[in-house]
Amino acid sequence: MNTKVGIGLRREFVDELAQQQQLHPDFIELAPENWMKMGGYWKKKLRQVTEKYPVTSHGLSLSLGSPENLDYDFIKDLKKFLDENDVQIFSEHLSYTKTNNAHIYDLLPIPFREDAVKHVASRIREAQELLGRKIAIENVSYYTPVDAEMDEADFLTNIAEEADCNILLDVNNVYVNAFNHNYDARKFISRLPLEKVAYIHMAGHEQVDSDLIIDTHSEAIIDPVYRLFEYTVNRMPEVPVLLERDFNFPELNELQQEMNNLRNITEKAWRKENANAK
Repeated sequence: MNTKVGIGLRREFVDELAQQQQLHPDFIELAPENWMKMGGYWKKKLRQVTEKYPVTSHGLSLSLGSPENLDYDFIKDLKKFLDENDVQIFSEHLSYTKTNNAHIYDLLPIPFREDAVKHVASRIREAQELLGRKIAIENVSYYTPVDAEMDEADFLTNIAEEADCNILLDVNNVYVNAFNHNYDARKFISRLPLEKVAYIHMAGHEQVDSDLIIDTHSEAIIDPVYRLFEYTVNRMPEVPVLLERDFNFPELNELQQEMNNLRNITEKAWRKENANAK
């Protein structure tokens, strides 16, 4: 997929994606939990879109940080869905969402600890073997660290290396966490194994106080996040880039303009990289 810019599939504009009038992404991303085992009208709509675009998938409930065993029945259904829809990249959040089969419906942070690295890496390796594909783990936004022994950059790096998995780098989440926890976002990016990044997420957020940003995916991308994105893509190989927008949708031409902005930044960075490689 390389230098492609996509958008998350939302039912609010599924017809537009099928008709390709105002939105022109290179690929789409969908949350499998929102579409698995779907029949009738929405299955037909999904098929109309997946026949037109390459597909990536961003999971919500694998719960890589949970203490108990993986949900093997869910993974079996997930593998079937990913295979049937020819999903090219599957990603999941580096978080946990359930324990003792109680679903929390939130992305809770995993303690930045060595024992957590080993536990989560083991679960990722098992999930990858069952799915028959690598998982790209996403750095999530968090609002308080939990019993940390290391910082987030080391935690993410150590898991990716021990699990032999990929990374989904959410640049907006880096910006949000850096702002909320008072660290340098560019230094964080520079410490990551960028060669393991399979693709990138970009999104908007909401600043609710002078010292607090909430990762909402409900606003346009702001200039400082674009600048952090530009810094990032100038330091790594070509990968697909996804625009996330979950609600509070603007006019569709505004979403297309955001995708155009992302495409312009990546083309400038990676055209230069390709020229230097010759």
